[in-house]
Amino acid sequence: MKRITLALAAAIISAGVLPGLASALELELGATTSPLVAPTCPTGVAQTACKIVLTEVTALESNRDGVAYPTTVKKAGLLVAFSIGVSQLSTSASTAQQDIAYLDSTHGGPPQVEVTVLRPIGPHANWRWAVAAQSLPFQLLPYLGDIPQFPLIQPLPVVPGEVVAITVPTWAPVLSIDLTQSAFAYRQSRSSSCSLTSSADLAQLTIGDQAGYGCSYRGTRLEYSATEITSPTPNR
Repeated sequence: MKRITLALAAAIISAGVLPGLASALELELGATTSPLVAPTCPTGVAQTACKIVLTEVTALESNRDGVAYPTTVKKAGLLVAFSIGVSQLSTSASTAQQDIAYLDSTHGGPPQVEVTVLRPIGPHANWRWAVAAQSLPFQLLPYLGDIPQFPLIQPLPVVPGEVVAITVPTWAPVLSIDLTQSAFAYRQSRSSSCSLTSSADLAQLTIGDQAGYGCSYRGTRLEYSATEITSPTPNR
């Protein structure tokens, strides 16, 4: 019996069937060649035409540096953190305070953002997106002009095919504008009136909520990424 066991062990080793390292991986979903930045108004663009604020909507990147849907999940795991570029609105402190007061009163409060995991529903040509998981809101006011990384107190489970988006219940200055149209684009949770300021009912705020994303905004970059820890692969 001992000789048989040793022979079997030798055969397993020679075949290369040994226990492997079932290690998890850390992935940055949405990371491409363009680093995250705190958005600013491009040179020559008037303050009134500087559309860098996202309001009361859910949004996802559909093109970043030519990468389609760069926050798509490829491996199952957990979202454990996210990073976001937040504009300081203006180099003038008084102007920034005026902008903040106006946006707070118009959109229901100070700037906030939530991480939202979306699952595609239906055929690719007519995708709708359903909320699969969502974080609690994070306050952005203390981070204007910065690129904070927020750990998720409760990590969000993700599976391949889902996409990481952000939901803005109020407002958030997180858009870089006037970029190359063929290389950058994002979509909002709306299918009509694309040029108008969104209203509160367009933000996807509940699990299972579905929305169409028919409005595409070319030449604009949504400044966020998400950190995933993948699930370890079990040994055979």
